[in-house]
Amino acid sequence: MSHTRLVRCLGVALVLAAGPVRAASDQVPAVLVDDFSYLDTSGEPVDQTAAHQRRLQDFVAGLRRDVAADARLRPVSPRCSPSCPSEASSDARLQMAAEAGATVVITGGVQKLSTLVQWARAAAIDVATRRVVFDKVFTFRGDSDEAWERAEIFVSRQVRDALSAPEPIRLALLPFELDDTSAGAALGESEADRKELQEATQAVRRVLAQSGRYRLVEPAGEPGQALRACDDCEARAARALGAQQSLLGIVRRIGRTEYVIGFRVRRADTGALVASGDSGLRLGANDSWSRGAARLVRERLLGSGDSER
Repeated sequence: MSHTRLVRCLGVALVLAAGPVRAASDQVPAVLVDDFSYLDTSGEPVDQTAAHQRRLQDFVAGLRRDVAADARLRPVSPRCSPSCPSEASSDARLQMAAEAGATVVITGGVQKLSTLVQWARAAAIDVATRRVVFDKVFTFRGDSDEAWERAEIFVSRQVRDALSAPEPIRLALLPFELDDTSAGAALGESEADRKELQEATQAVRRVLAQSGRYRLVEPAGEPGQALRACDDCEARAARALGAQQSLLGIVRRIGRTEYVIGFRVRRADTGALVASGDSGLRLGANDSWSRGAARLVRERLLGSGDSER
């Protein structure tokens, strides 16, 4: 069963355009945890409705306790609580959340697929813009009190961390440069080289944009000089763009089919190195630069957990 079908089965109203994992407000998010739905499609002959409803209520109660205990969030409850209409439309429920002063609603549902496998879907919706700011399906095994408790702890942590994510870093993405040390370096950059450098920059742009960690700003045109050999050029370019950090990618060509891809991230205010990485020696034509660059940044920058500004 697809995740889209899971949404329909659970009755979770996620018809909004997905966006980055952030609440609309820069203040502490006011969070309302709505009721979750439950669907059993396991086909088991024993009626477990009562047990499932109890575990579902405990699951939602656990989410509400976690939100209340999290200093990064502020819990709110609808005025009709604890007797809000369960069959209210998604629009009505968002209106109830708005009247309660919520900026974000956490909602979702659980579906039992078999004796051992269940899906839990959790989503967070920005009340003002009706934009989905978090949406994820989790798989957990078992249908016992212990299994549900473990699932709630994991889901709760994921949602709360997403809602309290820091403001994206303003990053100046500078065009990739070629450092040609091969025997043919005297021939200069070819049109194919320039095209593949642009492709590498585009590939890294997509990876960074999808991460939600950075807000990209870019130069309006090509730089007038190579930045890789200039001590302060990267930082100055970032400052001119109003960025907090800069990222410069460099492809060092050793032979016609041998190259190393590297990147470095610097602070705009001091020029201090924040992060760097290189791919090690790679073999391939220049049309593989973009794939290598995207993979390197994904693994060595986005996987590092760096958040220094």
